[in-house]
Amino acid sequence: MSADLVRIRTGVYHDSVSLMRVSQAVTALPGVEVAMVAMATELNLGMAAELGFDLPEAGPADLLIALRSGAADTLETAAAELDRLLAALTGAAAGPAAAAHPPRTVRTAARDHACTLALVSVPGPYAFAEAMDAIEAGLSVMVFSDNVPVEQEVLLKRRADELDVLVMGPDCGTSVIGGAGLGFANVLRPGPVGVVAASGTGAQQVTCLLDSAGVGVSHVLGVGGRDLSEEVGGRSTLRALQALDADPATELIVLISKPPAPGVAHAVREAVAMLGTPVVSALLGTDAGDLTAAAEAALRALGAPVPVWRSWPAPSAPSATSATTCAHGPAGTLRGVYSGGTLCAEARLVAGTGEFTDFGDDAYTRGRAHPMIDSTFRLEALAEVPPGDVALLDVVLGHGADPDPSARLAPGIAAAVGRGVPVVVALIGSAGDPQQPDVQAEALRSAGAAVFASNAQAARHASGLLASPR
Repeated sequence: MSADLVRIRTGVYHDSVSLMRVSQAVTALPGVEVAMVAMATELNLGMAAELGFDLPEAGPADLLIALRSGAADTLETAAAELDRLLAALTGAAAGPAAAAHPPRTVRTAARDHACTLALVSVPGPYAFAEAMDAIEAGLSVMVFSDNVPVEQEVLLKRRADELDVLVMGPDCGTSVIGGAGLGFANVLRPGPVGVVAASGTGAQQVTCLLDSAGVGVSHVLGVGGRDLSEEVGGRSTLRALQALDADPATELIVLISKPPAPGVAHAVREAVAMLGTPVVSALLGTDAGDLTAAAEAALRALGAPVPVWRSWPAPSAPSATSATTCAHGPAGTLRGVYSGGTLCAEARLVAGTGEFTDFGDDAYTRGRAHPMIDSTFRLEALAEVPPGDVALLDVVLGHGADPDPSARLAPGIAAAVGRGVPVVVALIGSAGDPQQPDVQAEALRSAGAAVFASNAQAARHASGLLASPR
């Protein structure tokens, strides 16, 4: 019979990414059946209750620890390792400056230190106050936080315009400033291309393709996925374009966005026409084409050769049509299971048909780690794809992302392929990324997936599996 251990630590906070990695490390211990270490939000308490844990009263400012093991001595060993890991987090968070009374507000930090940029990564309900504090201190700000109301985004960007600073975000997943990566960032060589991106994974796709072709970036300015919406009006996009136009290290600008509002897209095109620096546009849903085409256009504009983008064919693939004739008619359905919103939107546009879910959307990340870190939801969705349908997913590498995504995804991919579901993967990463794209690609391929460095090519291949019986 399994034994449970539940503890509540009051007033202890760690970010969700750190806690998820602690949970994964403890879950991997021999004999541990379940390890859940998370802030005691309503969502996390509900998940623990669904797992059958008997929970005491707790709130979002408390740390929830819930362990289950088949033996009491194993449980004690797991609890000791958990304490060690949490102590390491506390020590890393404190650091040598803890005794020096660090500033308690962004504005105080800006006053006492020579800084020009603030990074805000707190739960969405608290992000507005911290970001506005940074703006009022005269700092540009990257708001990594999601679940920030659009009304607050508009207020932040209006005030930033008045004070001549840049707001990147909210929900800005990726930026690179002078070679320093912020958020989910790939290891990119320096070079002449500046990027303005109303999407994180869109920027990662284009810059990783450029990097593989030997071309680097000056800066990547993320502006948040809603910046080109009608409500926000492209305020940060316009400011970022001006900043890169004035940057002597930037010879070419690439502009990337999820499908923009038509009126905002028109205004941005007018602004682009006034710049002195040439611009390659990849505004999905317009006549600009896909992200791979944008990378190729950028290479041609710089006089660089366009390579054949890398791919790793599946060792063998079941027929998507033969196994699904009864349930789905003459062909199955393409199921997009994505962590990146722009990659998901691009795949939907390229494929022209299918069912696509962006698990990085705010609806799925409230109170949870992003799917580029935690693949739980996507593995559950992959397990539900019926035989004969085709599964298409992205795997995004780089700092901040899962340190070994193939280790978690490969068993689910192998199970899907085994029951008659072809799996196609868009692998987004650079040669310098710590996960090593070649290693990840081979592990995914060994599990049965066809792997592509280009998301657009992956989407076309997945569509072709449905269109052409084999």
